[in-house]
Amino acid sequence: MGAGIAHAFCVAGAAVVVVEQNDDAAEAARGRITAALDRSIAKGSTQESLDALSARLRVSTDYSAFASCGLVVEAVPENLALKTAALRGVEEQLDAGAWLATNTSSLSVGELAGVLQRPDRFCGLHFFNPVPASTLIEVVLAPATSAELAEKARGWAEALGKTPVVVKDAPGFASSRLGVAIALEAMRMVEEGVASAEDIDTAMVLGYKHPVGPLRTTDIVGLDVRLGIAEYLESTLGERFAPPQVLKDKVARGELGRKSGQGFFTWDE
Repeated sequence: MGAGIAHAFCVAGAAVVVVEQNDDAAEAARGRITAALDRSIAKGSTQESLDALSARLRVSTDYSAFASCGLVVEAVPENLALKTAALRGVEEQLDAGAWLATNTSSLSVGELAGVLQRPDRFCGLHFFNPVPASTLIEVVLAPATSAELAEKARGWAEALGKTPVVVKDAPGFASSRLGVAIALEAMRMVEEGVASAEDIDTAMVLGYKHPVGPLRTTDIVGLDVRLGIAEYLESTLGERFAPPQVLKDKVARGELGRKSGQGFFTWDE
């Protein structure tokens, strides 16, 4: 997700700083972003050269690289402790006039804001995977989010060529809550032998005009990510979000979806 977000801002003309946890992760991120930029050029999504785009990209392993940034979007894994630690570390490096956002897909933006010195300058910017192809950004407003930031967030989404939807801070927001509910029911149908994963997805694509079925979407997002979101929603909204055993078993076996090569589908790419 971080690489996709960086790619989106870079294509839109921004100077982009990416901070990763170590040198290997930083070089891998640079490679992913550069490859995505190259694909955008091939598709005609940008008229700029790869050299020009790459010149606006800086990759580091130190939060101090964010010191000159006007906006930082946190995109670490969906873990509350990890996110709060990252947000605290980033905020310490930012100018008082900078803005900070989280890409969380389910965690409370208000709770994350509670660890910050300037919670009024913090909101949720929930991007969707894959970022280059998605046209939606969910802007999540915590109780302390300023009206100025709410307006700026809409503008950032539009500048990236995406459509913002604005929601208040609530478990799962709007998109994750609905998307996960559908995906969990699809998993239960697989578990119960109602239909194959392929046929369930085909039914949603052809019958309801979903561009991608709920199980293939789960593979793209990551089964471990979906499991974490489901567990959080179960703890906040009740047992209707309890993750099915088939999901827990697949994650335990390391079948995490596209990133591992196997999920509800087999990925050869």
